[in-house]
Amino acid sequence: MRTHYPRTPHLPWSPGASADDVRSLGLAGLTGREVVVTEKLDGENTTLYADGLHARSLDSGHHPSRAWVKGLQGRIGPHIPAGWRVCGENLYARHSIPYEDLDSWFYGFSVWDGEQCLDWDRTVRFLRGLGVPVPRVLWRGTFDERALRRLRLDTARQEGYVVRTAAGFSRADFGRCVAKWVRVGHVQTDTHWMYAEVVPNGLGPAAPLWAVRSGAEPDVAALSAAVGTDGSTATGTTATATAETGTGTDVVAEVTARIDASGRTGDDRLAGVLAAVLRRAPRARTAARLAAGPAGMPLARRVGDLLGLYPYLQRPFSDADRRAGLVRMAAAADLGVLHALAGALADGPQARECVEWSALWAEEAGLLGGPDPLEALRTALREPLAGLGAAAADRCWAEARRAFADGRISGSVVEEAVAATWQWRDGSFPRLVQLCGPSGSGKSTFGRGLPGVDAYVSLDDLRGARGSRTDQRANAEVLSAGLDRLDAALARGGTVVWDATSLTDQQRGLAGSVARRRDALVTHAVVLVEEAELVRRNGVRPHPVPPQVLTSQLHRFSPPYAGRAHRTWYVGAGGRVEDTAGTLAPGPSTFTFTAGGGSDAHQ
Repeated sequence: MRTHYPRTPHLPWSPGASADDVRSLGLAGLTGREVVVTEKLDGENTTLYADGLHARSLDSGHHPSRAWVKGLQGRIGPHIPAGWRVCGENLYARHSIPYEDLDSWFYGFSVWDGEQCLDWDRTVRFLRGLGVPVPRVLWRGTFDERALRRLRLDTARQEGYVVRTAAGFSRADFGRCVAKWVRVGHVQTDTHWMYAEVVPNGLGPAAPLWAVRSGAEPDVAALSAAVGTDGSTATGTTATATAETGTGTDVVAEVTARIDASGRTGDDRLAGVLAAVLRRAPRARTAARLAAGPAGMPLARRVGDLLGLYPYLQRPFSDADRRAGLVRMAAAADLGVLHALAGALADGPQARECVEWSALWAEEAGLLGGPDPLEALRTALREPLAGLGAAAADRCWAEARRAFADGRISGSVVEEAVAATWQWRDGSFPRLVQLCGPSGSGKSTFGRGLPGVDAYVSLDDLRGARGSRTDQRANAEVLSAGLDRLDAALARGGTVVWDATSLTDQQRGLAGSVARRRDALVTHAVVLVEEAELVRRNGVRPHPVPPQVLTSQLHRFSPPYAGRAHRTWYVGAGGRVEDTAGTLAPGPSTFTFTAGGGSDAHQ
């Protein structure tokens, strides 16, 4: 069934409303409710279905500007459920406003299940899974007319904005829950765009990433440029790499075909493709570089974990421990994508056989059905664990994961998981925040800014007490003293920060063993900053490390995989947590500390 998109009423203060436009009859549907304000884009209203599309008019015919979006619908249509529709803006053709840096030529702004519009957060998640971006969010909060009136747009580049309730609504309530503000004299061309020459709008640096998310064939050169590599060593086009695995383009194509066969889309597809493109680049440096660019931290750390983990699937592994190992890997990587990558990059029949055997085990264990085989268990635990502090809930979730991996509980019996976590529900255990990252990455600044910290153990401070923060000659004595202080602090309870580079599993294991002895919740705070910025920061630090030391640290840095601690925070160059792993609470991946000490560092 085809359904045209409703006409959006103008807000009372919208200056661009004409005589035949629909005007809002009041703000009662918005007042007192959480709303999202997004940029209004200047394109053609278009609705996509599983089996077709149309512009605002249900009988819209062919136009050259609609050819590209028809191709997009062909790629993503199979992933749109029957009875659903995706509404958005076809921006291929330039109308009154020229765009030069679009993420895609189609932006989605609402998703409908029959007569019901999904809430905004679910809309964003669903569209991202299809590989469709959403318009830029300009403001979000409880409806505030004064705040909206104060919004200042560049009307030479922006048409206006749309305000909608963050919650979903029915089609009958559309006029109460959605409204728009449009600039004066919006149409500024003499000829209607449909009768003029089609001039495509410009795409920006993130467009190749969105193309892969939406199912397009990867453009290796464009992807390499988008993420800041030259594409040579990254794609394996050297003579040696060609002899081992064929041309870089061939390898990426095979990885992509295997990922598509597993049914993965969106970020899952893109992570695997980028891992194939960047398969010969160092894992830690690759993750830091991606995090600083258009990929962002959540995708960057997943690509890094794929790069580090796929070789393990190509090696012999004990069948007795295989299921537990796969469950633990699933905390860091999509096992379907991981096996696709490992299978395509396997060098020789023995490696291929190992990957195939691992895939059979994963399928038999029910771990290949979706990107996160533990999501059903996580979702089921949220209700019985509701009301716990964030630290207690995350600890219970970590212990449930461990019990499932060890085969002590099943993934479908929630009562078993709840019973297995009773001893941590009161939150009386100590907490360890273990900082991980090279010198100059901002670890100490981040750690000292955490609220609710009861003890702070810094190896640099201990060296300074001996005479010099940069003196590495007494490292053994300094480390021993630091571990003693850590043990005593955890024994007293509360939150303790361990401030050391913690570059490798071996280094992290020293503090980790103390934490296990004291039954502490362990949070890895992994700081990912690209090399050029680290070098710059080191040059202006009050206590810089010698350049050769920093080079050595970068060479040795192997960030911990998600799941190695109870939970993980990923910190970017700006000193903010930009992604998390191991948390029970749903919601956006970006984590921020609230003013006044209201973070879960001390919950």
